[in-house]
Amino acid sequence: MKWEDLQTSENIEDRRGEPGGGMMGGAGGGGIGLGTIVVLGVIGWALGINPSLLIGGADMLSRMGGGGRQVERQETQREASKPTDQMGQFVAKVMGSNEQVWSQVLPQQEGVAFRAPRLVLFDGVTNSRCGTAQSAMGPFYCPIDQKIYLDTSFFRDMKQRFGGGGDFAYAYVISHEMGHHIENLLGILPKVQRAQARAGSRAEANNLSVRVELMADCLAGVWANNGNARQRFLEEGDIEKAVASAQAIGDDRLQRAGGGRVVPDSFTHGSSAQRTEWLLRGLKSGKVDDCNTFKR
Repeated sequence: MKWEDLQTSENIEDRRGEPGGGMMGGAGGGGIGLGTIVVLGVIGWALGINPSLLIGGADMLSRMGGGGRQVERQETQREASKPTDQMGQFVAKVMGSNEQVWSQVLPQQEGVAFRAPRLVLFDGVTNSRCGTAQSAMGPFYCPIDQKIYLDTSFFRDMKQRFGGGGDFAYAYVISHEMGHHIENLLGILPKVQRAQARAGSRAEANNLSVRVELMADCLAGVWANNGNARQRFLEEGDIEKAVASAQAIGDDRLQRAGGGRVVPDSFTHGSSAQRTEWLLRGLKSGKVDDCNTFKR
C-alpha cells in the first residue's frame, strides 16, 4: 500500500508514553479496576457477549458516582497531536484518507454531513467515555465521545497470532472503526442499541451486533474503493492481505483457535466467510447503500 502521499489527519490524539498508559487520574480514572476488567472479559467470552460492552457498561455505572465527571472534564482538555514515528504517521495518513473520502461520499450518497472523529493512540490502557480501554479489547469506536481507540500492538498480534498483516490489512482495521462512526452519523448505532435492549434472547442481540460489524467491514471497503479511485494507493497483493485478515478475525476461526466448538449464536462480529464477503462487497461497489446488512 502506497500510503506516504495520503492526506494527514489533524484528528489524532497520541497518548502513548503517558504515565499510567494514558489514564487520567490514576489507573482507575474513577472507573473500575483492572481485576474487574479481566473478570468481565472472561464472562463476556463465556456468554458470547462482546466484552467491551460489559466493561464499558460497568465502568460507566461506576462513574455515575462522580468520578466520570472529572474524567470528562479532563478529556475535553486534550489536544490533537501529530505522531512523529512511522506507525503513528501511517495511522494519521489512513485516517486522513478516510476523512477525505467520507467528507465527499457521505453527503453525496446519503445526504448526511460528515463530522470527523478523533483517533486515540494509546499503550496498554486509557480512558474513554465508554469505559476503560485496554489493548486486550482490540480497537474500538466509542459513540459517546465519537473517538476511535487503537493500541497499535493489535497489528503485531494480527500478524503473529492471527496470520493477517500488511499495511492495507491494518488500514482495513482502522477503516472498519471509521465505519462504525459512519453508522453512528447515519443513526444506525442508536437504533441497534435500542433493538438490542428489547431483544428476546442473547442470540437475537448477538445477531444485531454481527450486522453492525459486517456493515463496518463493508464501509471499510467503500473507503478503499473511493480512496483508491482518487489516489491509486493499492498495490498488488493488498486486497489478498486484507481478505486474509478478515478471515483470521472471524468469530468461527477465533473460537476454533481458542480450542472450543463453533457456536454461531454466540457470534458478535461474523464468520470468516461473512467478513470477507462484506469487505469485498464494499470494495467492489464503493456505495454505502450496498452495505445495508439489515435488509438481508
